[in-house]
Amino acid sequence: MRASRQIIPNWFCILWLPLLLRAISCSPLPAAELPPPAAFPSGLSQGQTCVGCVLVVSVIEQLAQWHNSTVKAAMERLCNYIPEKLQGFCYVLAEVYGPHIAELIDREMNADVVCHSLKLCKQDPGQPLCHLYPPPKVGLSAAIRKAKRILKNSKDLKSTVGFPNLCAFPPLADLCERIKYVLRNKLPFEDFDGDKFSTFPTLRGYHWRGRDCDDKNTTVYPGRRPDNWDVKSDSNCNGIWGVDPKDGIPYEEKFCKGADSQGVVLLGDSAGAHFHIPPEWMTVTQMSAKSFANLPMAFTDELDWPQFSEITGFLNSTIGGWTDSLYLRLRRRNRCNHRDLQNISQNGGSSRNLLSLIKSLARNQLLDNPAIVIYATIGNDVCNGNQDTLAHMTTPKEMFSNVMQALQYLDSRLPNSSHVILTGLVDGRFLWDNLHNRYHPLGQLNRDVTYSQLYTFLNCLQVSPCSGWLTANETLRNLTSERALQLSNVLKEITRTQKFANFDVFYMDFPLKQTAEEWHRMGGESWQLIEPVDGFHPSQIAAALGTSVTWQKALHEWPQVLGKENPFNDQIEAIFKDQGGH
Repeated sequence: MRASRQIIPNWFCILWLPLLLRAISCSPLPAAELPPPAAFPSGLSQGQTCVGCVLVVSVIEQLAQWHNSTVKAAMERLCNYIPEKLQGFCYVLAEVYGPHIAELIDREMNADVVCHSLKLCKQDPGQPLCHLYPPPKVGLSAAIRKAKRILKNSKDLKSTVGFPNLCAFPPLADLCERIKYVLRNKLPFEDFDGDKFSTFPTLRGYHWRGRDCDDKNTTVYPGRRPDNWDVKSDSNCNGIWGVDPKDGIPYEEKFCKGADSQGVVLLGDSAGAHFHIPPEWMTVTQMSAKSFANLPMAFTDELDWPQFSEITGFLNSTIGGWTDSLYLRLRRRNRCNHRDLQNISQNGGSSRNLLSLIKSLARNQLLDNPAIVIYATIGNDVCNGNQDTLAHMTTPKEMFSNVMQALQYLDSRLPNSSHVILTGLVDGRFLWDNLHNRYHPLGQLNRDVTYSQLYTFLNCLQVSPCSGWLTANETLRNLTSERALQLSNVLKEITRTQKFANFDVFYMDFPLKQTAEEWHRMGGESWQLIEPVDGFHPSQIAAALGTSVTWQKALHEWPQVLGKENPFNDQIEAIFKDQGGH
């Protein structure tokens, strides 16, 4: 995914909440015989709108089927499931669109037909008529024409009246502004002292960077070298401060001096940010109010879960699998590294837009500890949703230029004795090979939607996160992997030929093969390493196992990168056990 498109986040933001179809629209719906197509957030394409509509209508239809209820009752059930602050607006939109949807579903029209008839899906001139489900027996075009006649002649459908957009809805107006700020700046929204660290979890807060322990003091933040050995206060937020009364030596000096303290920074994409859509959001057999309890947190973290991720995860996973991360292993190796983490990733991250994102790095060459920086844009330089996808891929020459600019910027910001690890691109043929004939969560109830159908639907609408890999065209899949290998070779060449003043640089292949082999030894299957909803990102299991593979490689090949084990870890935990939380 390229940042300009951010396809997966956009259409999944509208997956569950019909209200988000008008998320940032500024004009009300005029009264009319039928509501016109909604105005959508900036950057939300017509194709993404269609995907959102088809998924929402599918879920409503399946809820009615599973609970043996009317379509109207299914929509009410869905609104009741979502958090209370969103329910009012959900009911408003259910009132606007609900009668139309119910009328057509009751006449056995599928989601494709419903959305085309509501003009939320459109057919561009010269383009095919896109659909997720098998066409009706009468043909998709004929079914759509019939549905439009039904809506036009229905006496039960009310004229719609104007209503405010989502961001004008009082309970949500402030949240919208916060999300816009974060998407624009990629910095914590709540950061009172401006040091790029926060005491608030989401909106680019401490789920993404170590938690600030004094958000009113710009000289106090995770990762800095201790101020006067933190005799009086904890200047680096690692929970170690004060003086040992037995000998008068500051604890920070006693336990952390010469301990090779260092932080971990990820420069990455949606895989590094750990993009995840809970499958229970669209699996009606598992759906309840509990399923959506994490909805506000998920949206304010951009549908990413960095707190469980492979590089910077620090909380026990609540989305399946378990959490294991480079940060947690570095912290266990040296307790002085507590809270020194930064996940500077974004959905759609690539070597191109990372040049802008990297400027949100918080590191002071004079005041802060060194850092291990993982540079991992594993797919977006070859992934896009264009029909001529090969023409829009990053070239080796562009890759070299982009990465070198990023490294030169890091050389001007990182403290001396830092390390940078360049991660190669993934071989995404793994996705089609292991998922194409399996049922997507949306198709499990009726066994009617496979990943192959989903990929084809997205490609037809030109909103696929990766047209080159998520396709039945084997030649195109191979060409995409060939380009990915070329770009990985550029990274290898950089590590062999380039030197930098403040860090050494290493290369490692993306450990997909080793991760799969380890999972197979544990009795797992390959498809479980892929996110079930988007069919594109690494799952929580893959993230945890990938950490183990990366750590073992570093131990054997680059032990200097990981630093030495701190012999005082047990003493630190014993004395400061109440200050070790994240």
